Amino acid sequence: MSAPSAATTHLLYLHGFRSSPQSAKARLMAEAVQRRHPQVHWWCPQLPPSPRAAVELLRQGLSLWPHDTMAVMGSSLGGFYASWVARHTGCRSVLINPAVDPARDLARYIGEQPFWHQPEMRFYFEPRYVDELHELAQEGEDPPGPEFALVAKGDEVLDWREMTARYPQAQLTLLEGGDHALSSFPDHLDAVFDFLQLV
Repeated sequence: MSAPSAATTHLLYLHGFRSSPQSAKARLMAEAVQRRHPQVHWWCPQLPPSPRAAVELLRQGLSLWPHDTMAVMGSSLGGFYASWVARHTGCRSVLINPAVDPARDLARYIGEQPFWHQPEMRFYFEPRYVDELHELAQEGEDPPGPEFALVAKGDEVLDWREMTARYPQAQLTLLEGGDHALSSFPDHLDAVFDFLQLV
């Protein structure tokens, strides 16, 4: 695993399923990056429900980014996408309670779904999206760049044993208790920033 040594100039944050750039962690990171490292280029897009459309959005948005000085972080389904980005760019990645098998886990959510932060807004999760998630799976592939995983044993949605097994080479912070949203994320901000090595 090659370790990017240059400081990170570009940071991508990817939210989870039914979430948005208005999530608590995304807003906390955006504010902290702006305060501590205002020269860093920050991008936290609203991801479309279609996984294929989501990665196409990321492909286009990252096409001009410097792969050797960028980093990605993601939570839950965003962690799954963050791994995809890291494997296609070689950048460092931060994974927060990352989804390991979203095709399996999200199959039960086919149908109309509300957004967490705007429940009046809804989207339709189509059956073909499960197939698209299968297409993006990368089990068994070694990460080309350093990984930092924040995993809570108390995650009520995902199994911490699956998460830790999926990322055996990651720098791991395994939390006793906790929850899927990782409410204690502010406590780990300094460790995340140390790992990201932002300019």
